[in-house]
Amino acid sequence: MEHVNRFIIQCGETANRDELRVRLFSSSLSGSAFTWFKSLPPNSVITWADLEKQFHKYFFARVHENKLTDLVRLRQRNDEMVESFV
Repeated sequence: MEHVNRFIIQCGETANRDELRVRLFSSSLSGSAFTWFKSLPPNSVITWADLEKQFHKYFFARVHENKLTDLVRLRQRNDEMVESFV
């Protein structure tokens, strides 16, 4: 999400035009993000909403959000150093 927001800010006035956002977005990507973008099927992205949705689905679907119950179950092992545990 941060990447998309940073991209929109950098685009300035250009960010007001959907088709330019879609066209310029790939220039803001590198590494695995650029590889993902190049692997999209032709014509699978028409609008900025399409691109943003697919980007978030691919890169953030695997992010696990910790809940309070996860923290409650967390225990330091007997042989684990405090620094490693923290």
